[in-house]
Amino acid sequence: MNNNFFKGIEQKTGVNMKDVFELANSMQNANFKDEATVRGLVKRVAALANRNVPQELEDKIVNTLINGDKPVDMGTISKMLNDKKK
Repeated sequence: MNNNFFKGIEQKTGVNMKDVFELANSMQNANFKDEATVRGLVKRVAALANRNVPQELEDKIVNTLINGDKPVDMGTISKMLNDKKK
């Protein structure tokens, strides 16, 4: 992928790709059964997405990811944050 591709994404989303890559790298070796780790990731994704996540929603996301069988990745967390709008 070239630099223009990432610049285009940054312009459309307002999200700095460096931040996305740092988050993705931090997720590679994360313990997704550890509540503090998952809670931190939820907060980082919410901040990148510029979303306010109420405590109740954060708790629901964390519990779902820790106790559920969904794969834990940035896409899953992002989708759960966006589902709150429905």
